[in-house]
Amino acid sequence: PARLRGTPELRSWPGLMLTLAPQAAKIPNSARHQETKVPQVSEERGTELEQERALCARAQAGDRDALASLLRLHGPRLYRSVLLPRLGSRVLAEDALSATYTKVVEKIAQFSWQSVGFYPWLRSVGLHVAIDQLRKRRRECLFEPNDLERELEHQSDPSGSAEAIEQHDLDVARERVQSLLRALNPRYALAIRLRILEDVPRESAAQTLGVSVSTFDVVLHRAMAALKKALAESGGAL
Repeated sequence: PARLRGTPELRSWPGLMLTLAPQAAKIPNSARHQETKVPQVSEERGTELEQERALCARAQAGDRDALASLLRLHGPRLYRSVLLPRLGSRVLAEDALSATYTKVVEKIAQFSWQSVGFYPWLRSVGLHVAIDQLRKRRRECLFEPNDLERELEHQSDPSGSAEAIEQHDLDVARERVQSLLRALNPRYALAIRLRILEDVPRESAAQTLGVSVSTFDVVLHRAMAALKKALAESGGAL
């Protein structure tokens, strides 16, 4: 993103920005599908689920187009609300999404339709993949494998829609970041909130802190260093 230019320290921390501002998260090239409804699906949720159930049945019968439709419908949601916030890296999140798709193809025959639809099962597969990723990479992570394992044990309200589950996941990730910021020097936390969370221009952010733009850049650099140190010292658990 253009707003990362001139701030090299942020390029190694893309997941933080996207977790703090999930509504701005962009889907990577490998998952860039417009999130549209399944063709001819009614706005009525009951009809929506009936159509999704039909797609699932076709997918389990070997219809790859039906399976692709399911992944186009729910893949972007999985990427932006589960994989990217919890893995903190576009590269890792893209790898995890690809691995999730592979596992779905392998395991679709094991899927059992429930009234909540396809997404909760897809989310569980994705969380298992993310757990494996986190076990290989233990530094500078907002989540630990145990965190995701607890999520699997305590699934969201079964009556909730995919949209409600997505919002819950985003809220959890956002609270993790907010908890981390509260542990920082207030000046550092403010710099991160202004520049990354709220995307305030450097000049305006510097004015808010009462410093020059060049001094603000130094403060932000130190703030990000402090954030990374806090993550490393906590092992990602807050």
